[in-house]
Amino acid sequence: MTSPWSGEAAIVGAYESPRRKAPGMHPYALHAEVIRGALADAGLELGDVDGFCTVASMPPEGGRDMDLIEIAEYVGIRPRWFDSTDIGGAAFVSHAGHAALAIHAGLCEVVVVSYAAAGRSWPLPYEDLPSSPYGPGQWEVPYGPWTVASYALAARRHMDVYGTTAEHLAAVAVQCRANAAGNEHAMYRDPIAVDDVLASPCIAEPLHKLDCCVVSDSGGAFVMTSRRRAERLSGGRPVYVLGAGEALGQVHMNQMPDLTRTVAAQSGRDALERAGLGIDEIDCAQIYDSFTYTVLVTLESLGFCAAGEGGPFVASGAIAPDGRLPINTDGGGLSSNHPGRRGALAVIEGVRQLRGDSPGVQLDGARTCLVHGTGGFLSATATVVLGV
Repeated sequence: MTSPWSGEAAIVGAYESPRRKAPGMHPYALHAEVIRGALADAGLELGDVDGFCTVASMPPEGGRDMDLIEIAEYVGIRPRWFDSTDIGGAAFVSHAGHAALAIHAGLCEVVVVSYAAAGRSWPLPYEDLPSSPYGPGQWEVPYGPWTVASYALAARRHMDVYGTTAEHLAAVAVQCRANAAGNEHAMYRDPIAVDDVLASPCIAEPLHKLDCCVVSDSGGAFVMTSRRRAERLSGGRPVYVLGAGEALGQVHMNQMPDLTRTVAAQSGRDALERAGLGIDEIDCAQIYDSFTYTVLVTLESLGFCAAGEGGPFVASGAIAPDGRLPINTDGGGLSSNHPGRRGALAVIEGVRQLRGDSPGVQLDGARTCLVHGTGGFLSATATVVLGV
């Protein structure tokens, strides 16, 4: 029997909403828009879909306890296989791996993975907390560890241990903005320099405003099927899932054993081993960039550079289009869009890059792309290796 990680599952359609501000538009309407777009890209129809993956448990995503069912109802999908695994922003990268397994096992034939949120336009206030203030959360939540403060805590620790500087972090934002320049739908396209990042307001020391992802509305979807069916479709060039991995860390920062390393070390290792590839065989990467520190610590944890060398690595130009590892070629969450979780959008850009139609920076001849998602407060990770 063939392995599910021998390219037996393919992504055959992908679509990202061009919207960055969608006031008055419910996230479910965005789901419908992007699912239609992805299916059209694949040359498929809604009636072909028998697998569905999504998560919409956060207020700006419009869902609640049974969000998967409600979105399927709204869009008109009646799946025989489904997945609503929720590990934060990494969820949709995780879904890609799960869908590959389900397709290989014969549980379904055509899977849609979809995400949408009104992160910018949602009209109601909501808490930015990792868990309930009861139970284990009582030891941390009442003290206000909101998202940016938690990432800032980890970034400060990295600085203290390895000598990483604010300039190193800023280099990530500068490169993502440069990549966004050609993306007509990117939220911000004007070039910035390291000094601009450092001069922007400090949100939670050492993270400045431009060290933080944009806040947008948007959504995206991608369609997966078997290699055999992919080769018969009239849509875009198939991009194959070569390997996938996932890992859980912690929800509460007080339980993170090392603030300078994430469980990407596990999910990345598993994905590469299943793909049968070495780290030096990856041509480009789409790295979750909720904050500049997220990128730096992920590059180290995945093994693209050694522990403590992330700062010099990014400052050297290694993540630029002509560098060792071009990343976030559409501008990423730091410049293009970040509606709340960005894993699905990172997968979509990985697909576009390998098909030769990135809206940002199109690389010459890239054949492998590592897509990595980080969820929660550096809590969980998922990695997928794509290839053509």
